[in-house]
Amino acid sequence: MNVPARSYNFRRLVGESSPPEAWRMLDATVARWVLAHGGSPLLAQLAGWASHAEGRGDSALLLSGDGAGRHGMRAWSTEELAALQAEPMVARAGDVDTGGTPFVLDPPHFYLRRNYLHEAAVARHVRARRATPLPAAGAEPADIDVLFQGDDSARVQPQRQAVAQVLGKRLFVLTGGPGTGKTTTVLRMLMMLIRERATRTQAAPTIRISAPTGKAAQRLSESLRDGAERMRTQQGLMDSGEWQSPLDCALAAEASTVHRLLGSRGRQGGFTHHADNPIAADIVIVDEASMVDLAMLRNLLDALREDTALILVGDADQLTSVGTGSVLLDLVGAMEAEHAPDLVRLMHSFRADQSLVPINQAIRAGDTAAFAAAWQAAGTKAVRRDVATARDLRDALGKWSTALATTLHDVGALDVVRKDDQPAVLRALDALRRRQLLCALRDGEFGADAANAFIERKLKNRADVAADVDWYPGRAVMIARNDYTVGLFNGDAGLCLRDEHGNLAVWFEVTVQGGTATRGETLAEAPAQHASRRAISFAPGGLPDHQGAFAVTIHKSQGSEYDHVAVLLPADPQNRILSRQLLYTAMSRAKLSVELWATDEASEAALATPVRRASGLAARIA
Repeated sequence: MNVPARSYNFRRLVGESSPPEAWRMLDATVARWVLAHGGSPLLAQLAGWASHAEGRGDSALLLSGDGAGRHGMRAWSTEELAALQAEPMVARAGDVDTGGTPFVLDPPHFYLRRNYLHEAAVARHVRARRATPLPAAGAEPADIDVLFQGDDSARVQPQRQAVAQVLGKRLFVLTGGPGTGKTTTVLRMLMMLIRERATRTQAAPTIRISAPTGKAAQRLSESLRDGAERMRTQQGLMDSGEWQSPLDCALAAEASTVHRLLGSRGRQGGFTHHADNPIAADIVIVDEASMVDLAMLRNLLDALREDTALILVGDADQLTSVGTGSVLLDLVGAMEAEHAPDLVRLMHSFRADQSLVPINQAIRAGDTAAFAAAWQAAGTKAVRRDVATARDLRDALGKWSTALATTLHDVGALDVVRKDDQPAVLRALDALRRRQLLCALRDGEFGADAANAFIERKLKNRADVAADVDWYPGRAVMIARNDYTVGLFNGDAGLCLRDEHGNLAVWFEVTVQGGTATRGETLAEAPAQHASRRAISFAPGGLPDHQGAFAVTIHKSQGSEYDHVAVLLPADPQNRILSRQLLYTAMSRAKLSVELWATDEASEAALATPVRRASGLAARIA
């Protein structure tokens, strides 16, 4: 009969004066669970550290070699590691399928069982998809010339390569930073795939577009629409009508979150689509794939038919997923090591303003000297503010608030906006992409919540709005939870406006396709053929969970772009949130100019600290 874990003396059995300070309550509970079920004190310690490592994003606990001793874990002796093999609760990697042990040892990694199974399944799917191509004709150079209007310059060679090489691939990865043309490349890849499949099978393929968040899925749809409009204006591209049908088919693809694509059962857990009930799609595209965690990728791969082409799109150098693993980074690393034809990395930035590009390149490389030189060369496009104290932060926020108020005033967001004046509403919503404060932290003095509260107080004072009033013209909010009933998703940004009757409403931009808004609201007056921008409104009291959007975390900003960005880092250079990927993600959101609010020590610490999540996935793929 097992004794409840709480009755065990942790200090006596684990041999520690107390659980390690870094551990969460969950980690200590896992260790106690091991003891309660007959595991040794050594295994209890390793189990607790494996739980802690998972909480930090690692899919495995690294026991030896470079990276061992992560997160403050002590070093293990050769004798201790050898003793693990005799533990009844630990399976060797090759024996996992024959038992139900909670832990797996696959030197130099120690796994919680579920993470090992996820990793092994993802690697198995990836190897199988890469080993067996789909039947497909090769791309004709003349067709690629048409799609690129004859442009064969060096800057578009990787894009042309992606369009040529995607045919026949069951898995294809497209990676690159902001402004490198990922979306326009995806559109051309889709058009090539659609035409090839339609020619071969005499039927248009079923396409599903998805992203980890509703905001990212909507943004991809909008970007594809914008790219299509540009292509329609290209001389000669649509003259023959040969590419019109593939273009229309690409734009008609349904976009959703990955959860919705899989048929999430919500609180019941699991998905309606899996190996025995696969997703009905010939082509599946996942944008912002750096935000996909290990378990989600496993569920997606399980739910795809063998003849479905999967295209993963994202920036491998961005922040990794909030959950476990760094699957896009691992995939790209494994593929680049073998110069694989199913991976293309886009490097050239097509942004009109090139002054920020060297800054982002220096951050990716972790080159402090190059970063300083690039920053100086950017001139007024890149501004440093030494924000070390609360007073420094208040000064910076005061200047930012004044500029933000001017931006809102200039687009009429602080005045009356007629509710039937769609152009005026959309101009006001566009202002939300003009200026954005991004914070490394959410809580605390240097966090997004406090910064947003400060900005809101300033705006209220300027507009003579009482401090206890929640809603006022010009207030920006961000949805914090998906709500399919009303069609608002986590990350959607809205703006409060006053109409001609004095009523307040919160407006959000939507994409309209064939007369129906993608958020579920029918718009009879919408164009019948092509997607267009519209705005829909909600009563403030009818919104799902939301938060202020004048300052958001860097994590929340992934996939977005803004004209002018300010990046706030914590003053303490020892703060564990500081990393190269965090700084790169924040800086690369800016299209025209950027401000860095940080001490020299904090920015240098971020540059010098690359995130390397412990994982065996890249090795398994190889």
